[in-house]
Amino acid sequence: MKARKFAKVGSKLPGPNAARVVKKTAEYVSPSISRFYPLVVESARGSVVKDVDGNQFIDFAAGIAVLSTGSAHPKVVEAIERQSRKFIHFSYTDFYYENLVELSERLVSLIPGEFSKMVYYGNSGAEAIEAAMKLSRNYTRRPIFLAHSGAFHGRTMGALSLTASKPIQREGASPLIPETVHFPYPYCYRCPWKQTFPECDYYCVDYFKEQYIEKFVPIHEVAAYFFEPLQGEGGYIVPPPEYLRKMEFLRKEGILFVSDEIQTGVGRTGKFLGVEHFGVTPDLVTLAKGIASGLPLSAMVAKSELMESWKPGQHASTFGANPVAVEAALATLEVIRSERLMENARRLGNVAMKRLNEMKEKYEIVGDVRGLGLFVGAEIVKDKKSKARGEQEARQIIEYCFKHGLLLITAGRNTLRIIPPLNITEDELNEGLDIVEEGVAAINSLSTKG
Repeated sequence: MKARKFAKVGSKLPGPNAARVVKKTAEYVSPSISRFYPLVVESARGSVVKDVDGNQFIDFAAGIAVLSTGSAHPKVVEAIERQSRKFIHFSYTDFYYENLVELSERLVSLIPGEFSKMVYYGNSGAEAIEAAMKLSRNYTRRPIFLAHSGAFHGRTMGALSLTASKPIQREGASPLIPETVHFPYPYCYRCPWKQTFPECDYYCVDYFKEQYIEKFVPIHEVAAYFFEPLQGEGGYIVPPPEYLRKMEFLRKEGILFVSDEIQTGVGRTGKFLGVEHFGVTPDLVTLAKGIASGLPLSAMVAKSELMESWKPGQHASTFGANPVAVEAALATLEVIRSERLMENARRLGNVAMKRLNEMKEKYEIVGDVRGLGLFVGAEIVKDKKSKARGEQEARQIIEYCFKHGLLLITAGRNTLRIIPPLNITEDELNEGLDIVEEGVAAINSLSTKG
């Protein structure tokens, strides 16, 4: 075992202070919240987190892909402090402030598309999705939405109608929006049709046309197609390169393309948007998570033609575009630009992919490795031949990592999710990957013996 520079765990986890907080949380906070392990944060800087008992962890979770510039980046903190001294809130639903215009101009310049765009602001990813759903219906005057199985678009009632990643997320919430059609995401490692890419010649698209569009979906009643350019909660799945382009036949029927960039956006994949890797220009884009380095803010960016179909008062959010969060977003975008964090995501993403692929060659339980930039997944299986999902093994690996000073979580049922801050250093990344490999090796040994 290598000596640790960043990860330092000196006590049994959870320590006494953490155990006390965990117990009190269970007493007062909704049980609907699920957690991976008993981390109780005391402070965090960059990609290093300290708990209330003095243990130190490398951060491979980034607040679930939120901390794009790391924890407490000095320029973001300074922007928050500066704005807080001016004024903290003055709802953009009724009044004006200048930094909102500056952020809107910046976002519009970063979103692809040779057409004018406008921005709607909320507080969370789910709010951005709700806004996109409402705008799509308002503009098209059509009732139906298309979305993928495995998708995660949020847990509010509209967004939940698009979500299809875990039954527990929908349990007890029905009826949802009925006019939502789900169809398979192109998951090549577990192709639903037992095909092999590229010999399949995108059979997934043919199947969708033949079994959905030609059989029961009235295409002229579809408002929008919602998609994650890389699927997140579904298992960190990267689609084959031409998939989204081949789905563009829908646009000829007046169907809007909505790219959910809540987890893949703001530089996470090495480009500002995940969809930019696939040569498709969406009509609407939803952003949240990494946009303000931890402050609550979301944005729905759409063609001006679509946005102008709304009338004053038709949609709004009291806390959306809070001026402090707006200032944090401006600082975040500037840090990403000036510190070349998208370039860092590409470079260190390649380091992570290389090391994980080496693990794939060495260990029977690493079935597949996939990702772009610092959006990386390693799927854990019982064995490579059967590809049986290693759900228990994945849980054991993240528990091992936690006990040895690494914050790692899963995506879907059995995929390790590697989403550190975009400014993580190579030394921090490699030390974290050392811990991942130790965990994989330990669980692989137990699994193969069993």
